[in-house]
Amino acid sequence: MRNKLVSAEQAAALIPDGAVIAIASSSGLSCPDRVLRAIGERFATEGRPRDLTVLSPIAAGDMYGIKGVDHLARKGLISTIIAGSYPSGPSSLPSPAIWEMIGRNEVAAYNVPSGIMYDMARDAAAKRAGVLTKVGLETFVDPRLDGCKMNEAAATRGEIVHLVEFAGDAWLHFPNHYPQVAVIRGTTADEYGNVSMEHEGAVLGGVDLALAARNSGGIVICQVKRTTAVGSLPAQQVHIPSTLVDYVVVDPHQAQATETDYDPAISGELRRPAASFAAEPWSVDKLIARRAAMELTDGSAVNLGFGISALVPQILIEEGQSDAVTWVIEQGAVGGVPLTGFQFGCAANAQALFPSPQQFTYFQGGGFDCSLLSFLEVDAYGNVNVSRLPSRPYLTAGCGGFVDITANARKLVFSGYFTAGGLKVSAGDGVLRIEQEGKISKFVSEVGHVTFSGRSAVSRGQDVTYVTERCVLKLRKAGLTVVEVAPGVDLQRDVLARAGTPLEVAPDLKLMDERLFRPEPFGLALPARSAAGAALTERQAA
Repeated sequence: MRNKLVSAEQAAALIPDGAVIAIASSSGLSCPDRVLRAIGERFATEGRPRDLTVLSPIAAGDMYGIKGVDHLARKGLISTIIAGSYPSGPSSLPSPAIWEMIGRNEVAAYNVPSGIMYDMARDAAAKRAGVLTKVGLETFVDPRLDGCKMNEAAATRGEIVHLVEFAGDAWLHFPNHYPQVAVIRGTTADEYGNVSMEHEGAVLGGVDLALAARNSGGIVICQVKRTTAVGSLPAQQVHIPSTLVDYVVVDPHQAQATETDYDPAISGELRRPAASFAAEPWSVDKLIARRAAMELTDGSAVNLGFGISALVPQILIEEGQSDAVTWVIEQGAVGGVPLTGFQFGCAANAQALFPSPQQFTYFQGGGFDCSLLSFLEVDAYGNVNVSRLPSRPYLTAGCGGFVDITANARKLVFSGYFTAGGLKVSAGDGVLRIEQEGKISKFVSEVGHVTFSGRSAVSRGQDVTYVTERCVLKLRKAGLTVVEVAPGVDLQRDVLARAGTPLEVAPDLKLMDERLFRPEPFGLALPARSAAGAALTERQAA
């Protein structure tokens, strides 16, 4: 058997002009950064490869040092990019180069939900007719709205999704894209190219992308941390078999995640003691997360998104409820404690590291109980925008798995602030104090990008809640309805008059629990899942 070991530079030289290249990564987590950097460096010196089409189900790289797809963000190198999400980070750092290229129309850019992108890889591998799905209907994914297009260059390039009728119903059809190259990552490769993932924080979708490239007559390049002799890897530890790997690139310095060289608790090799998880400092973010936590039920499986919602696991630990729910995140971790900051997408002490494509199948079919997510904007119909910044529409991280997760979720809790642009608020002594009002309402007449369809949610009978620092709203047939208001807040002055769209008010309007507005633990008690499920069924029937 031939030697599959090559340098990153040799791997980059294998990629032809005009190739379709698929990348397995999740921001800084398990990113094959060394190979991607070599491709960018080759273009800088040779002007090749040119006119690549990049497929990236979850963002490859971030703004903190693991550049990922930004290595390829050079005019002429990429002609088209189709991604579930894009690198992101704080506004204090320079925008990713790929964002700037999208804004200048130097690349045709599309944003396709991450789960659908994995579906596309499997359908391409199996030579099926492309993905047929209802996920994304009546959102920006739908060709009647944006059709996944992110800029004018995409608008002139053409459609990647079509509205079709099948068996008398409306569906979205995504034609196949056949990759000629897949760039994936693992931990250890033997001499034949069998790959294990013992130090990885997520399994992601390397197998699916490798299958798509292999069955399309392409090549698979796998970056690993180390190599070993044939027979050293137990068969049950091999995640990617040698039959799917053509070339192996060794990077002994590859980081497990951004600013995390290696943490065995992230890869499931050790368990962190509960006392090692630092308490979340007191803040208004924390009180919002506390109120979101009150929507959970004991014994449920709960998805967790980015933003304020990511604080909820720590809330449960502080309240002595760390084992009350099983967290399920799109990168594949099941159970444990989802992490925040640079390690977002990882979990410590996970029960299992499920492959991300299968996790998305679980989400798309609504197999879990609840999802805690965030919002940029909410409109009169309960539509939510998380995928496009209202002020800078081309500077966006995209939807990621948001559309897959929300399509059939039984219960959704969106968290965020009521206004933005200079808002200053504080909490203590059981009340909320608005010290300076924000200039921009996040509750608007019409969102700039429909990432979640409130109209569809009402027709499906989904239970939808919006938690802010000053009030809690529910999505009802009559529209957005204020059901709770914070102590210290005037309903008319601070809520109804500050909203950019009319809001309904529940006849049984309540005060938010004043214990939420004090820094000490507030005695969270979660109802049993069975009782909550019965109540939800009754509400849906009504």
